[in-house]
Amino acid sequence: MIEAVKLWNEPNNKSHWDFELDKDWRIYSRMVRLAGAAVRAEHPTLPRVLGGMSPIDPGFLEHLERQGALDEVDVVAVHGFPLDWNHWPIDEWPRRIAEVRAVSRHPVWVTEVGVSSFGAEEVQEFGLRRTAELLLGRVERIHWYSLYDLPKTWPATTRHREAEGSSYYRHFHMGLLREDGTPKRALRHFADYTPELGLCQWFHFEDPRLDEAVAWLKKLGVRHLRTGLSWADSLRPGAEAWFDRQMRALEDFDVTLTYCFTPESCGMAAHHTSPPNHVEEYADFCARMTRRYAR
Repeated sequence: MIEAVKLWNEPNNKSHWDFELDKDWRIYSRMVRLAGAAVRAEHPTLPRVLGGMSPIDPGFLEHLERQGALDEVDVVAVHGFPLDWNHWPIDEWPRRIAEVRAVSRHPVWVTEVGVSSFGAEEVQEFGLRRTAELLLGRVERIHWYSLYDLPKTWPATTRHREAEGSSYYRHFHMGLLREDGTPKRALRHFADYTPELGLCQWFHFEDPRLDEAVAWLKKLGVRHLRTGLSWADSLRPGAEAWFDRQMRALEDFDVTLTYCFTPESCGMAAHHTSPPNHVEEYADFCARMTRRYAR
């Protein structure tokens, strides 16, 4: 079942929202207000989650609050990767959560947290166990990122490949499973923390890993799953059939469903990170998907 919907992904990260086109997030704030109201009209009790912050920035949240973006959400979310990309140590997780709570009137969820095995699988193994120790019991939802490594033939969702150097390639090693589906060292510990520890796994359009992923999720005892439906993909031929198949496959889990990615034809720029020309179109997409899948 759908337990929550999430309005975009990482709006303060250039890889997911072009804030050079929307310098003060006014477009994003208006888009969230309209989309949140549209979701509420379709399903009055369904929690609406603000797109997870990455980096964690209480000042960014205060800025959105002043612009009214938090008036139509019920939860705020954070994403953290202290062993790979963030400039703070993993043991600061409780302090980071406290800083967000201090400026928020909403509950705080951790909808992405993970550790790459890029340097060594032992690092990811340690990171999983330490993350669970630091976060379980502190927040209502925690989603580990992710089940699968990103296939090497796919681009990571980032716009900084040339600038990031080796950091870019960490995107490809975040899974508990390798690209070929074989387990890494950390996988053997994951079931120790479920169902309290959830998982985040994005599925690409007509993703061939879907059925295998569902089998692994059930084997690991996962109850809470975060995934997404792409607004950009919704304009592809066969999109409705693929969305239906994906959501049927995931019906045994409590799903936080993220709505994101601008169709090139709808953006101020022809890129999935672009603010849309008409934020009402995004709100309509959110309403249609909620009507279809959050019964």
